[in-house]
Amino acid sequence: MPRIAVAFGVFRLTALLLAGGLSACASSRPVIGPNVAASSRHPGITCAPFARELSGIALYGDADTWWAAAAGRYGRSAQPQIGAVLVMHRSSRLPSGHVAVVSRVLAPRQVLVIQANWVPEEVTEDQLAIDVSPHNDWTEVRMWWPPTDRLGGHTYVAYGFILPPTPTTHDTLRRAARPAAQLAQEAASGRPPPAARRLGG
Repeated sequence: MPRIAVAFGVFRLTALLLAGGLSACASSRPVIGPNVAASSRHPGITCAPFARELSGIALYGDADTWWAAAAGRYGRSAQPQIGAVLVMHRSSRLPSGHVAVVSRVLAPRQVLVIQANWVPEEVTEDQLAIDVSPHNDWTEVRMWWPPTDRLGGHTYVAYGFILPPTPTTHDTLRRAARPAAQLAQEAASGRPPPAARRLGG
């Protein structure tokens, strides 16, 4: 793993935890059950900047491009691990593809993810995703759909998982989710992130 990628991951995690107190602008829903632990609204947020801030995986561009961009920079796998980014193909339902960060591995074919904009302008935490591929390789995925509180009926094509630059834990990702959302919104607005402002950046 290139040292610069590892350093970026450590820096982002530190910045997220320092920024934790700055995410009060997000309204929170109550805990809503085993298939989605919590949801918060973040107007204008999209999946790729949020996944980058939360995972420390320094990739840019549309979500669909992340898989190819990760080649030679990050590990890629057909099996999930905590902190890995699940990358979905571009489709009529997902015009730019989609990325989601694995927060917990429940079983070889079931994970929980933290992601932005699956439900428009929301960050959902510990949302169920399941592998329905014929070869058990996470190339076909179904996602829990919070508005109806049931597993979605559509199958999405996925590339697999981009592995995180540094190991992480479920609790660390949950604590960092809302600060990551604010940093993603800051980046989208063109303003420097809170940590950079504190340092005079």
